[in-house]
Amino acid sequence: MTRLDRPLERPVWQPRPNQIATSNLSKFISYLAKSSKGQFKTYQELYDWSVEEIESFWSALWDFAEIIGSKGANILINGDDIEKAVWFPEAKLNFAENLLRERSDDTAIFFRAEDQLEYQLTWNELYSQFASTASWLKAQGIKPNDRVAAFMPNIPETIVAMLATTSLGAIWTSTSPDFGESSTVERFSQTEPKLLFTVNGYIYNGKHIDIREKTQRIVSRLPSIQHVAEKELLEFPLNNTIQSSRITSWNTVIQTKANDIDFVRGSFNAPLCILYSSGTTGTPKCITHKAGGLLLQHMKEHLLHCDIRPKDKVFYFTTCGWMMWNWLASALACKASLVLYDGSPFAPNGNILWDYADEIGVTLFGTSAKYIESLKKQGIEPGKTHKLESIRTLCSTGSVLAPENFDYVYRSIKQDLCLSSISGGTDIVSCFVLGNPMLPVYRGECQSRGLGMAVAVYDENGNPVYDRKGELVCTKTFPSQPVYFWGDESGEKYHNAYFSRYKNCWHHGDYVSLNSTTGGMRFYGRSDAILNPGGVRIGTAEIYHHVENIKEILESVVIGQEWDNDIRIVLFVMLNNGVVLDHTLLQKIKNQIRSQCSPRHVPEKIIAVKAIPKTRSGKIAELAVRDTVHGIPVKQFEALENPAALLYYKDLDELRF
Repeated sequence: MTRLDRPLERPVWQPRPNQIATSNLSKFISYLAKSSKGQFKTYQELYDWSVEEIESFWSALWDFAEIIGSKGANILINGDDIEKAVWFPEAKLNFAENLLRERSDDTAIFFRAEDQLEYQLTWNELYSQFASTASWLKAQGIKPNDRVAAFMPNIPETIVAMLATTSLGAIWTSTSPDFGESSTVERFSQTEPKLLFTVNGYIYNGKHIDIREKTQRIVSRLPSIQHVAEKELLEFPLNNTIQSSRITSWNTVIQTKANDIDFVRGSFNAPLCILYSSGTTGTPKCITHKAGGLLLQHMKEHLLHCDIRPKDKVFYFTTCGWMMWNWLASALACKASLVLYDGSPFAPNGNILWDYADEIGVTLFGTSAKYIESLKKQGIEPGKTHKLESIRTLCSTGSVLAPENFDYVYRSIKQDLCLSSISGGTDIVSCFVLGNPMLPVYRGECQSRGLGMAVAVYDENGNPVYDRKGELVCTKTFPSQPVYFWGDESGEKYHNAYFSRYKNCWHHGDYVSLNSTTGGMRFYGRSDAILNPGGVRIGTAEIYHHVENIKEILESVVIGQEWDNDIRIVLFVMLNNGVVLDHTLLQKIKNQIRSQCSPRHVPEKIIAVKAIPKTRSGKIAELAVRDTVHGIPVKQFEALENPAALLYYKDLDELRF
């Protein structure tokens, strides 16, 4: 493994002194000094303390964030055993109670579905609908640990239903309505929800999509569901084939008389929600997260790393089938407003999200790296057509944000903002590395490791390294570790997922490097998709961001194909309209990779395809492509956003020689 020798670049953004001084992170440092926890002059000093004294850090964060509930005397037991550690064993709290702190006629939730539907909820309206929904759920027999599911778009009613569910100590789980019938049943059949929230349809790319019959088939295959509540989001013709006897209208739900709301304060480690792995390599894992762990971790990330403040307006482009929806919803605990959008980000054009941001006054704009790449490819420059005065932070996640796209953001969107490339996952519903309002931004780097997260990089022998590529690990316990995988009674699946690679160490599966000078981290793709020709480990992201800078190429996917007792690199490219993969373009691609990466990175095969298969969170499904090329059945075909795309990779003549 070679050292990453490169000169330190100049920052592409630097916070001004007054921005640093007024940040929540600076206020937290002052709070620690006043409470005799320590004097910290730099973020690195603060970070080092937070991972060396993890109990003191997380306890101080509880107090600073003003968590509603009782903390208890003990902060951590079995702390030396990451897998068996228990945080705040005596604490009692309720997640929804902490998100519903504010009461006013200010807007709590803004919502838009493309340009066809729009409405808002004030904080008082949000509480009123929540209280009625909680009373209705209670009347249906919902009690602590019951599962309540949602087959819902990213609309205010989904937030209301989640708050009502968790206020009762019940467990929330959701997917988005674009999921296929089988994929939805496969997830919910494992967790056996007692009640389902749904809609009659949703909008995407200008189309009104009726899901009533699909929902009915799903419910018929899930015997655990006793009640269904449906929001009539859109107007559709009456369908006499739909059974309606078990369906309660959303209007009936929110008109239920709200009795005195008793927020059920349960254990810090009580199950709060169940999220599902992508399912592209097997049956989706039911990752069960704890109420206190998720709340405390999200408040840390929102308050300290994203600098979210009361009355801020927080937007993230997401669906209810992605962990970023859960992350977004938690911003209510900061007394910030949520800005929800459902539909295509390019309907009717690539300006719709920026129009929305300007109109509402969004302060944090969150999206995926692929969206930023698409804007650049299409030549869209929001900074030249919009004011964007309110945006302080732009978050990017979902895949690696290429260095060139840092340049694009600061050139074509806005010069004065904190570009936060963040990374974590469904496994922890949060981040290992993320933004930082005190630190400069360097192109291609995530700014910092998260406070309280003992993140390191290990080589293949389990030794910590800096400035070299290796495996992302976390060497100490943290509160947002899953409670367990639902249905994994022995704990074997949970252990194998994170703890089997290195002893007493969380192994996350990302291929990364940690900069010893800046403290930032670079990502090179998933380590399970690493290319290994001739024994040299190559991250897929290293190839992507150079290939996709070629104007003729829209997107690409790269895999390692088993060939002649070794591995050869195969690159599939999706070309722009009218472009042909001729000898000239082939040489251009190879020369670009050779000059920008190395001769080792140059693919032996470059093949044009008509589509790139992706997961529903927008990540390239490299493993599914690799399995298809090798004739291995893809176990969870419907888990992909566009499963039919895999047909382009099956039995290709070009891969037989």
